[in-house]
Amino acid sequence: MLEEIKSLRKAPREECYVPGHRTCAGCGPALTYRQVAKAAGKNTIFIGPTGCMYVANTSYGCGPWTVPWIHAQITNGGAVASGIEAAYKAIIRKKKTDAEFPAIIVMAGDGGSTDIGLQALSAAFYRGHDILFICYDNESYANTGIQTSPTTPYGAWTTFTPAGPVVPEGKKLLPKDNPKIMAHGHPELKYLATASIGYPLDLMNKVRKGINAKGPAYLHIHAPCPKGWSFPSDKTVELAKLAVDTGMFQLYELTEDRQYRVTYQPKELKPVEEYLKLQGRFAHLQPEHVAKLQNFAQGRLQEVGIEATVPPAAE
Repeated sequence: MLEEIKSLRKAPREECYVPGHRTCAGCGPALTYRQVAKAAGKNTIFIGPTGCMYVANTSYGCGPWTVPWIHAQITNGGAVASGIEAAYKAIIRKKKTDAEFPAIIVMAGDGGSTDIGLQALSAAFYRGHDILFICYDNESYANTGIQTSPTTPYGAWTTFTPAGPVVPEGKKLLPKDNPKIMAHGHPELKYLATASIGYPLDLMNKVRKGINAKGPAYLHIHAPCPKGWSFPSDKTVELAKLAVDTGMFQLYELTEDRQYRVTYQPKELKPVEEYLKLQGRFAHLQPEHVAKLQNFAQGRLQEVGIEATVPPAAE
């Protein structure tokens, strides 16, 4: 699949995710879907566990895909993809079709990837199924009212973690690092990377690498959400880039010997405060909370081998 084109220097012109959906203006997950579908091409089957990209894309019995798409429960995206993969391999082996094996891609939110759907994802990877599992991470259960998820950052306001006199920081827990969970617990893993909608060619090249990996591949994509994060809808891409430039999200691949290879390193990191101040979900934070997030970002950067000095925040 896609062996003839390993990498991209510019985006394909063909669209496989087309207008007609009902996502919010500036929707990060919708931009994710468009970029992923462009990279994957026509010979693709998408599995969509329940989430924003299921509900907003399938209203009134129609959808924006020009390729096959199937709904899965939020719990079982990995299991449905496993069944499709096994079925295709069987009919090809039995010579019941001359079709090329397709790209089989799960597009799950952070709930369907890191929380409720983690067990089916992990099982599919443990069995070695040839699928690409993508988490579009908007850092909350946005479809059901902006509830906290395992990837919601420390200090974020959600409907389940409201800031107040008793808990002034809002969310008290640091976010789960699902790429690292997948990286070090699954011996059959063939490819793993992180990506951001702010860097579309990097994202699309990683989609192609995942499809070509001939085994389980995992891609974790940072996808800002204007509604859940409370920022203007025309700032989605700017905020996505700022997340990388402040170290709140890191772009890397996992090498064959399970080492991290950074695919984009900011020349100079910006203070985390610049990222936080653009989002209403962090408006309640005090200096000590911001300092904790700055230390968190520094720690994540060091884990993947990014060393950079953060300039002091503006007075």
